[in-house]
Amino acid sequence: MQIYFLGTGTSQGIPVIGSSHSVCLSNDAKDKRLRVSVWITWDENSIVIDCGPDFRQQMLVSGCQKLDALLFTHEHADHTAGLDDIRPFYFKQSKPIPVYGHRDVLENLAVRFDYIFKTENKYPGAPSVEPIEVINDIPFLLGGKEIIPINVNHGGTQVFGYRVDDFVYLTDVKSIDDVEVEKVKNAKVLVINCLREEEHHSHFNLQDALDFIHLVQPTKAYLTHISHLLGFHEEVQKRLPANVFLAYDNLKITI
Repeated sequence: MQIYFLGTGTSQGIPVIGSSHSVCLSNDAKDKRLRVSVWITWDENSIVIDCGPDFRQQMLVSGCQKLDALLFTHEHADHTAGLDDIRPFYFKQSKPIPVYGHRDVLENLAVRFDYIFKTENKYPGAPSVEPIEVINDIPFLLGGKEIIPINVNHGGTQVFGYRVDDFVYLTDVKSIDDVEVEKVKNAKVLVINCLREEEHHSHFNLQDALDFIHLVQPTKAYLTHISHLLGFHEEVQKRLPANVFLAYDNLKITI
């Protein structure tokens, strides 16, 4: 199974528009971050978790040729605003794209992208989707693999993370109940959000993320959903534990 980090930035991306912050002015490619998303492939299967406003660019850079399913963590724009850009996959594959998410997320998207979700009198240039509700504690199958939803809290917003075999992807986490923590333990690779060093009302900061990694003990952990306020990639990486890494755009790992 291969994991491709399509984007590792927070909601504004890095560089932030109009910012003169030193990280935003960095020439290091690892300090330039699109909105957070991952592409997971195994055998002939190809799925993406979240499609923010950079989705088109991410698909072109990554070379993704097929989209078997799109999984949503939650409804915020930095995770969903690129939904219209599934059109080329829909035209190429000639069938609706399965989209998975919490009922509230699917209902939200059906309002914002009504022309995609409608089944009658559709504009012929619009893509079609097959909405599939994700329910906590009910795993589902994709491409022969069991996908386990993990329910977390994002400052009052419900968010789903997902476990696929020994890979766990969690983003926009502020708190997580003990019963959900058990779903994360013994992973070979954990991806977890880490916004900055300072406390934040709806995201893990660096210490929160490191404490959570210590709690669940993955073999390796990768930090994502990163703000420019965390600092320069190379400087932050030097301060992390040996098995913890700052993810960066276009990083590929194999599990």
